Amino acid sequence: MSMFGQVYVKDNKYKPKGNFHHLTPNTPIRDADNGWKLLGVTNPRDMTYMHSYGGEAVFFESLGQGKLLATRCDSDGCDLKGTIFMPFRIHCPDCLGRNTEIDLTETAKKSAKIHTFMVCERSGAFNLLEKPIKFINIEFDGVATILMSYLSRGEPEFGLRVVPIFRTSSPTFTILDLSWVVEGTSVEELPEGFSF
Repeated sequence: MSMFGQVYVKDNKYKPKGNFHHLTPNTPIRDADNGWKLLGVTNPRDMTYMHSYGGEAVFFESLGQGKLLATRCDSDGCDLKGTIFMPFRIHCPDCLGRNTEIDLTETAKKSAKIHTFMVCERSGAFNLLEKPIKFINIEFDGVATILMSYLSRGEPEFGLRVVPIFRTSSPTFTILDLSWVVEGTSVEELPEGFSF
């Protein structure tokens, strides 16, 4: 029995452990219009990516803890000093100084609203979201940028107040651990694994 591949870092080096290669038998590709003549075979392969979050790791980990982190430029002499960025930006785009992490959870709960939205009836390969997908761009009081996410419950409208929900049960450590619902949604209406 094989263990799925896992990776950890020790002594500043990636340490893969487990089985990253899964054998899948080839199957024939046949021509239905020509007597089922053999044309080739499928050759299934499984790939495992090691994706480093770098300085953004704290943002993704915080989502599973029910927190929404943003950053703020605190560099003296920067024209953007005091500017808050969401999504999370490690460095100020103006002075390139390291930004300060701040907790934006309460601000989001009190002021988040839909800036614009798009509803997708179909999606590409490997989509994990329920269709139709209600993509929303969210604005927050005092924040210079707009966050793109998705609405789990409710119908999107321009200016509609929304509140963040977090996948705190079995988080994926991806942006899919953050979603939004219309203000006033009850705990019972939240998707499985999510909480306020």
